[in-house]
Amino acid sequence: MDATTVAKPDVEEIAERITTAVMEHRLPPGIKLAEERLAAAFGVSRTKIRQALTVLSREGLVKLHPNRGAFVTSPSVQEALDLFATRRLVEPEIVRNVIARAGKADIKRLRAHLAEEKDARARGDRRAIIKLSGSFHMLLAELGGNTVIEKLMAELCPLTCLIIALYDAPQTPACPEGEHVPIVEAIERKDEAEAVRLMIQHLDHVKNELRLGNGTKADIDWDQMFG
Repeated sequence: MDATTVAKPDVEEIAERITTAVMEHRLPPGIKLAEERLAAAFGVSRTKIRQALTVLSREGLVKLHPNRGAFVTSPSVQEALDLFATRRLVEPEIVRNVIARAGKADIKRLRAHLAEEKDARARGDRRAIIKLSGSFHMLLAELGGNTVIEKLMAELCPLTCLIIALYDAPQTPACPEGEHVPIVEAIERKDEAEAVRLMIQHLDHVKNELRLGNGTKADIDWDQMFG
């Protein structure tokens, strides 16, 4: 094989890169994921794209419609409310688990993540801010040690980004600035009641920022995004 030859992405990588594009608000809710465009952008067969879209449909990020194709999920208002109600139940348990299990190395990882968020905000890097905001909640789920909850959060976080993209201003990040810091501080102090209170307050803040409105459809350069 030529040294300059680039390995073609597998199904898992394709699904992951599409998920990342959704979480970074580069793929808006409701947009059609045309197999031929994606196949050209990724340099793979339509069969591999179809397999990746099937994976994403099982995770709820993509809707497959017979004879119409695949579309990024466009959650309804009720689905948005249901999602936040679910996160309100799940994430306090994550916080409790982290407090019970986390050691110094885990706290160090959380502090490092907060530093990355601060740096991204200082640079005004909106894509990085959005990605890191979701990654913070995923990191907590990982540190909590419950693999079932971690898998659930892997589905809920991208859907949350979709909901924010659909119902909030384009300039709004996934999480309000500064609200992750006191959560980590409470975890580090092993103050369970305060950490849970802050997490619920944080989720309520994100939900309360949502508003109904008609989103505008952006033109997508598929080759630039995935090529």
